[in-house]
Amino acid sequence: MLELGRQGALSTGLILVVIVMSVVVIAFIVFMERAQRRLLIQYPKRQVGNRMFEGQSSHLPLKLNTSGVIPPIFASSLLLLPTTIAQFNAGGGPEWWQTVVTQLGHGRPLFLILYIGLIVFFAFFYTAIVFNPTETADNLKKHGGFIPGIRPGERTAEYIDYVLSRITVLGAAYLAIVCLIPEILISYAAVPFYFGGTSLLIVVSVTMDTVAQIQGHLLAHQYEGLIKRSKLRGRRR
Repeated sequence: MLELGRQGALSTGLILVVIVMSVVVIAFIVFMERAQRRLLIQYPKRQVGNRMFEGQSSHLPLKLNTSGVIPPIFASSLLLLPTTIAQFNAGGGPEWWQTVVTQLGHGRPLFLILYIGLIVFFAFFYTAIVFNPTETADNLKKHGGFIPGIRPGERTAEYIDYVLSRITVLGAAYLAIVCLIPEILISYAAVPFYFGGTSLLIVVSVTMDTVAQIQGHLLAHQYEGLIKRSKLRGRRR
């Protein structure tokens, strides 16, 4: 990008806009990937032997983007299928097929509409596969947990599905916005390089997972160190 600016292919204003947009998009992805809707879970008082344990409360975290990067990957793969078939035919085939392939080119209105639609579809589809509200409600009922104001069992499953469906709308919209940024920059802002989309989602997600694992290992190491020091102190006493 800086070399293109030095050659005069990109204006200074456009370079500054792209840099600011890069920071904003990455911060937006981090924020949305960490976003959760926490459902309050209450556990009643229980008696174990002669001891009475007070009721406890916890949270059921529902990620805003449960499907991860799967929707953009599946959507882009399906949209590349007609182009791949056309390349095998070497420009042959009926005229209507060539028109469809042309309209499915990057940045074309039909491509953008289908891309958004497939991302939304796969976001809901994959979320329904990886998260089962009925199973979650049954587990809560088995352990005595309940959502305040919601009857355990079927009603709880319906409420969890209700909340999950609505936050998935936001998650699908977020994925669609991030994946449309490179198409808009290349087709309508004349930016001659690819930025954003699936690749940026993968890079940021993997980086966040790596940082979380490193922090987890550091905390575990510190905890083991505290245990060892406490044992040494106990032996000295």
